Amino acid sequence: MSLKAMKKEELELLSNKDIAYMILEESNKKMNTADLFKKIIKLLELPNSVFESKIADFYTALSTDKRFILLDNGKWDLRNNHTSDKVIKISDDEEDDEEEEIENDKQEEIEEDSFDDTENEDYDDETNEELKDLVVIDEDELELEE
Repeated sequence: MSLKAMKKEELELLSNKDIAYMILEESNKKMNTADLFKKIIKLLELPNSVFESKIADFYTALSTDKRFILLDNGKWDLRNNHTSDKVIKISDDEEDDEEEEIENDKQEEIEEDSFDDTENEDYDDETNEELKDLVVIDEDELELEE
C-alpha cells in the first residue's frame, strides 16, 4: 500500500523507520536525515517542535536498522539498492603462484622451528654433566623419608 493511500491513523501505527523505508522505496530518491524526518512529520501532521526533539533518535534508529545505508554524501538509501556485485577473478597462473608461495612459507617455518643438534653440542654435554648426579625418587620413597 502506498503512503498516499494510507490514512493518518494507519500511519500512526507504523514506526518512523517503517515510514522512512516506505518513503525511500516509493520515491526511489536518496534523502538526508533532516528531509526524511520532515517528510514523516508532515505525513503524521506533528508539530515542528517534534523535529528538534526527536531528530537525533530518528538518526540513531536509521543507523541501527540494517535496511538502511548511509551514503558518502550524507544521504540515506535502502540497503537492497546497494548490493555488491564485484567479484575478483584470479587467473589460474596467479592461483598457482599464491599456492606455491604459501607452501614455501610453511617449509621455511618448519626449517626455522626444527632443532639442529650440531649447533648445541656444547650445551648438551654441559647439561648431561650437571644432571648425572640427580636421582629419581618415587612418591612412595618420598613419603617414607618424611
